[in-house]
Amino acid sequence: MTSIIKETQSIKEAVTFINTIDVNKLSRLISRIIQKLHLKGEQTFSEEEEQKLQAALSLDKHALNLVLETAAFILEQAVYHNIKPASLQQQLEVIHLSPEKAEVFSQTWAAAGPELLEKLKRNIFAPKKLEYVGWQLNLQMAQSSQARLKSPSAVLQLGLQSEESEVWAHRSAVQYTSTYLLETQTSLNLTIPCYGCLS
Repeated sequence: MTSIIKETQSIKEAVTFINTIDVNKLSRLISRIIQKLHLKGEQTFSEEEEQKLQAALSLDKHALNLVLETAAFILEQAVYHNIKPASLQQQLEVIHLSPEKAEVFSQTWAAAGPELLEKLKRNIFAPKKLEYVGWQLNLQMAQSSQARLKSPSAVLQLGLQSEESEVWAHRSAVQYTSTYLLETQTSLNLTIPCYGCLS
């Protein structure tokens, strides 16, 4: 079993702080972190809540931030690797987290992990997503200088939408010539029938 959490100096330091926290307080702390983990750009705790946590957990600001960041990192790694709760507990014990504290992480992950995974699957990681694709194939058959001309071109319309808005963020049209269409088809190794239109 490969370790998903490397024992760096900051992890070692955080583990010592986590091991001093009461199991019940740690359980509530981890539950709050896992509830907010899927929200982008939102802090888990407000400044006022962090000050209260410092007093409740007997940690200074640096130690509390290290504990919060490390707990979030552990849960992010659990999400990324979709690790089983028992395996998470074993891996946390390997980095010297006490068995009781490792069990808190494991139980919280078992209870809230599947829901977090579903929420993250619905999240969009890019600022814009492709919502619309339209296409049009034009075939120029003649020109004033040429009577028999076959010059295909394709117009591809792409509609991008930002995550926060229902309105189109950007609509763009791209026109391809027959040469570029053939190159694209070849490079993508597409088996699209072209019925002689590009030759």
